Amino acid sequence: MVPIDGEGHGPAPHLTTEQPPVLSPAELHRFVTTTEDMIEPREVAALFGRAEMLARLPMPVQRWIVDRAKGDADMGFIVEPYCTFLSYEVVDEAAATRLLPPGYRLAATSMFADGEPRVCAILGVFSVRASVFAGIRVELYLIAESETTGMLTWVICDYESNTINYDPGQGFSAPTTSRAILTTTHAGDVRIDVRSKERDNVVTCAASLDDAEFHPLDQRLWIEGNLSVDYGGRLAHEGSEPFGLIFDPGEMARALRLPMEAVTIERNTFGAEFLADEPFEAACFPYAQHFVTSTYPRATPIHDEEAVAEAARRYAQSESR
Repeated sequence: MVPIDGEGHGPAPHLTTEQPPVLSPAELHRFVTTTEDMIEPREVAALFGRAEMLARLPMPVQRWIVDRAKGDADMGFIVEPYCTFLSYEVVDEAAATRLLPPGYRLAATSMFADGEPRVCAILGVFSVRASVFAGIRVELYLIAESETTGMLTWVICDYESNTINYDPGQGFSAPTTSRAILTTTHAGDVRIDVRSKERDNVVTCAASLDDAEFHPLDQRLWIEGNLSVDYGGRLAHEGSEPFGLIFDPGEMARALRLPMEAVTIERNTFGAEFLADEPFEAACFPYAQHFVTSTYPRATPIHDEEAVAEAARRYAQSESR
C-alpha cells in the first residue's frame, strides 16, 4: 500500500504539484479545520431519523420543506482516504444521452492529463463525513458539457448508499444498500463491495496499490467539473440547478493511477446497459479531501479555479464559523 505518513515505510510520496499551491499552508490548514469543525456527530445522528421520517412524506411536501429550509446553508463535506474512481467508455451514446437533463451533451474526457479522451461515465466509490450524513456512497456520473455555461459537468445518474440521501428527483430516502464496503488491507489492496437492496446495482472490486503512481489529473474534469454537478436519470427534476463544491484546487492536482492489470472487477452492474464491460482508467486518492457545499443543491457563481480558490480562502480566513 502507498504510505502517506512516511513513518516506518520509507519516504512518503510527494502529494503536491510542481506549481505553487493556490492556498498557502496556513490557509489550507485553516480551511481544513473549518470544514472539520462544521461536522458535529451528534447532529448527524439526529438528522438520520429525521430524514427517514421526511422520506415518508409526499414529494410535493418534501420539496416545499426543502424550499423553505432554515439554518446554515453550507455544510462540511469530507471524503475519506482511498476513494476510488473507475472510468468506463460509453458504448451506447443514445441510451446514455437519454439520462442527461435538458441542456447537456456527452463530452469526451480522461481522468488523467495525459489520457486519451473518451465519451465516458465515471463510477466513484467513497466514504464521506458531512454535516448532515456519514457513510459509504457509490455514484455513477455521466460526463457532459452544459450547453448554457459550456462547463464540463459531472451528472449523477445513479447512486447507492448505506446512509440517508437526498436528490431532486426522489427526495429524501433511507439507506439503499444491503452491503456497503470500501476498505483497505495490509496487503496493499483497496476492496469494494456495494450491493443495493432496492435495485440490481452491484459493484465488487479489488485493486492493488503496489504499482500505483501519482499522475497529474485533467484539470478541466476535476476542477471545472466539481464546480458544476447535476442530476440525471431517475434523480433529475425539472427546475433543479447544478451545484458546485468549494475546495483548494490543490486537492485535484493529481491522484494515484492504478494499472488496469492491478484492478479486478468481479462484478459491476452500474450503467451496464450503455457502458463497456471493463473500465479503461482507475484513480485513487490516498488522502482526505475537504469541501464545503450547500446542504441542498443550489447554483453558485463560482466557475473557475481562481474563483473557487478565493472562495476557499474566504472560508479559511473566517473565524466566526
